[in-house]
Amino acid sequence: MKKSLIVIFLVIFTLLLSGCWSKRELSELAIVSALGIDKVDDGYSISVQIINAGEMSENKSGSQAPVTTYHVTGKSLFEAIRKLTASSPRRAYFTHMQLVVFGEEFASEGIEEALDFMARDQAIRSDFNFVVAYNSTAKDILNVLTPIEKLPAKKILNSALASQEAWGSTRFVDTEDLISELGGEHKSTVLSAIELVGDKELGKRPDNVERIETSAVLHFTGLGVFKKDKLLGYLTESESIYYNFLMNNIKSTIINTSCPNEGSITTEIGKSKTTIQGEFEQGIPKINVKIDVEQNVAEVKCAIDLSKEETLKMIDKKTANFIKENIEKTINTIKDNYQVDILNFGEVLHKEDHKAWDTIKDDWSTMFPELEVNVDVNVKTTGTATLVNSIEKE
Repeated sequence: MKKSLIVIFLVIFTLLLSGCWSKRELSELAIVSALGIDKVDDGYSISVQIINAGEMSENKSGSQAPVTTYHVTGKSLFEAIRKLTASSPRRAYFTHMQLVVFGEEFASEGIEEALDFMARDQAIRSDFNFVVAYNSTAKDILNVLTPIEKLPAKKILNSALASQEAWGSTRFVDTEDLISELGGEHKSTVLSAIELVGDKELGKRPDNVERIETSAVLHFTGLGVFKKDKLLGYLTESESIYYNFLMNNIKSTIINTSCPNEGSITTEIGKSKTTIQGEFEQGIPKINVKIDVEQNVAEVKCAIDLSKEETLKMIDKKTANFIKENIEKTINTIKDNYQVDILNFGEVLHKEDHKAWDTIKDDWSTMFPELEVNVDVNVKTTGTATLVNSIEKE
């Protein structure tokens, strides 16, 4: 009898585990890879990029595009997404969304409502990334079909990651980071900016990915600067690199400097470590930045002898001066043009002396543009490639 009861219990338990009351079949869902948000007169316009799963196979060469983008307007974002059901043949499924693109006009007017909506919606995870459309709409960005990588959202993310790893001009920001930074004491952040280069109408056609030279491409062009939830403007691609130097985000990049007489030297930054310290002198705040860099000589277009120690010291000094000069220019651009502490200098000062910080924090927005910042850069060349002298001295 006891054994019979155990068998019955196991059968019932197995039946209970065999299914899920809330399951959704893949054939019933429209998997969203990217979401774009734009501002229109009477509300919002959303662009939802949905994967055509049947076209994603590596060997597939069908007549359909790998993604379909639907565009819907609504007085609120929640309304627009609900109205999407009237256009899409399947219900939009946001769990696998990789990217959110803010149109420039929308970002300039404020992204708070979008962040609030995405933070509240349990169907949307927080591990996707944000970018802002440079001089463009999110709709135009998401309409572009990309070569090599079939899924445009993945192409954008791959490009951002490659740039972050090897060039240093982009920055990954997910929902938690963005909400934390905009909700912090200084309420500021930066997002990678993406630009549509070429013909936007031809870019949405399938043959855009079939040409040797595509009619439209997506290119990262720097960082968008946000104060509170509003886009103020952009750092150039070069300024974005030196912003990332300051934020200790550089993994690798390239520096070009001039030779003593004529020609140029190209070096590859392999390591970079930034230390930022704050201090108060008679109640006046000051920031000291120290950056230690290791580099390799990548290319030499002049007659120098790389076997000599004084030559390497000369290269080190030129690189250090070049980085220092560009970092100071970037700091001045941020202080003069935007007056917003995206460098987190206030946080550094707070950690250094919280009592002194408490006396100035209410005036920080006016003090920040006048803040004294001292930059010290030390560079060491650790490699000169396989050839000691690329050009022999005459």
